[in-house]
Amino acid sequence: MNTSNPSLKEIAVLFLKSVASGNVREAYQKYVISDFSHHNPYFRGDAESLMLAMEENAAQNPQKIFEVKMATQGEDKVTVYSHIRQNLDDLGAVVVHIFRFQDDKIVELWDIGQPIPKNSPNENGMF
Repeated sequence: MNTSNPSLKEIAVLFLKSVASGNVREAYQKYVISDFSHHNPYFRGDAESLMLAMEENAAQNPQKIFEVKMATQGEDKVTVYSHIRQNLDDLGAVVVHIFRFQDDKIVELWDIGQPIPKNSPNENGMF
């Protein structure tokens, strides 16, 4: 990764890795614009609400495992497809984060998740 001038895709991944490792406030301060909004249906649409929920999740799951499987970048949008497990025994979930950027900062976020089933007839798996 080019840390001197990271791409939007690199910024999105750095943000997610920071949040997953428990450095939530630092990630918001470094990568999120002041008028950030999100579309997670379980929390108010402001930065503070989502940040607090992410901090609570990080505190409850200090062994969280975050693995990026694929990331794509368009003009001002980045999509990150990842495997998130709360601990080593957790099958986890597939999560897709869609970021919209403004001035190299995250201004809007969508996230969609699906639990990984224990038994699936699909021989290709989720990854």
